Amino acid sequence: MLQNWLKPLTATFFKSVEQLPAHSLGKNLLAFRDQLPDLKKVRAVLIGLDEKEANEIRQALYRTVNIFPPGAIADLGNLRKADAAQLIPVVYELLSGKVAPILIGGPGSLAPAQFLAYQEAKALANLAVVDERPRFTLDKKKPDAYDPLLLPRHPLLFHFELIGYQVHQTPPAILDFLQQQHFDAIRLGKTRAALEETEPLIRDADLMCFHLGALKQSEAPGVENASPSGYFLEEACQLCRYAGMSDKLTSFGVYDFRRELDRDGQTAQAAAQLVWYFLDGLFGRKGDFPASKDGLTEYIVDSRKHHFQLTFWRSNRTGRWWMQVPVNEKRKYQRHRLIPCSYLDYQAACREELPERLFYALKRFG
Repeated sequence: MLQNWLKPLTATFFKSVEQLPAHSLGKNLLAFRDQLPDLKKVRAVLIGLDEKEANEIRQALYRTVNIFPPGAIADLGNLRKADAAQLIPVVYELLSGKVAPILIGGPGSLAPAQFLAYQEAKALANLAVVDERPRFTLDKKKPDAYDPLLLPRHPLLFHFELIGYQVHQTPPAILDFLQQQHFDAIRLGKTRAALEETEPLIRDADLMCFHLGALKQSEAPGVENASPSGYFLEEACQLCRYAGMSDKLTSFGVYDFRRELDRDGQTAQAAAQLVWYFLDGLFGRKGDFPASKDGLTEYIVDSRKHHFQLTFWRSNRTGRWWMQVPVNEKRKYQRHRLIPCSYLDYQAACREELPERLFYALKRFG
């Protein structure tokens, strides 16, 4: 079925691949040429959304060093047409086969389609967006990219996380709306001050959409209206590695690359590095998402101030933490009842301070 929506990479593209060294990623992944590769052992696949933009990122990604298992990554070429109607069934079919789609080279307007692929499974999902500003508006006359998911709220959107927004680009009314919905919005300065505290937020997501506008213009000039403020590339790569490390996260997209605005291929290289570090995290997963209590240490905190017990779990394998939401469990909420957190959240709970993540989580559960 995938070949109905995808077109293979061209012979012209592979002429440059032939010149790559044996240790390069481009020489060690499976590629869609004449026929689709066998995906039985594949864990992640590249999908180009807009062919010209995607191929620029591919050229840079293919030159990176391969440290991944043989036959575990495939490149399935590009969408026949860069629109949501083509993207949604492709992502859904890959998710159904337990393969992680990595989407490259598309406009930000396609990002919501990555989430809409999850609606076919009819399960609640958490969406993490890394961007310099919120791409939705309360003005119905001027709709933006994420309006279909947030206004009104999509019935299968359990949680929305906006990471790295810049205050001078974000209307207060938008922040008020996110707070009313009990969503997380973390400003750029806060994440840069303690990047590791962003990891639990990302670990709670089912998918991540990374907009290249979140990077500084000096890091990624090939973006429309690029801003002088934003993440350094090293910081952004760490965020993407966090996404790859999460056992819960099942798809990843990099959006808004504009090759005609790029300088010396710099933005294409930046996007390629984001993908590479996502893959680095993906193949370094430890499998400690709590499907059972095995390998976890339980910590109970009595909160007299709030009149309930808080249960924390720490993975003996990775040292990562989760909080258990103290509410009656409903079947549809089962995957979301354990909230990723940090050691600092546990310490705050011990001081009778309700961690912000838990406060919003309680509100989401009603």
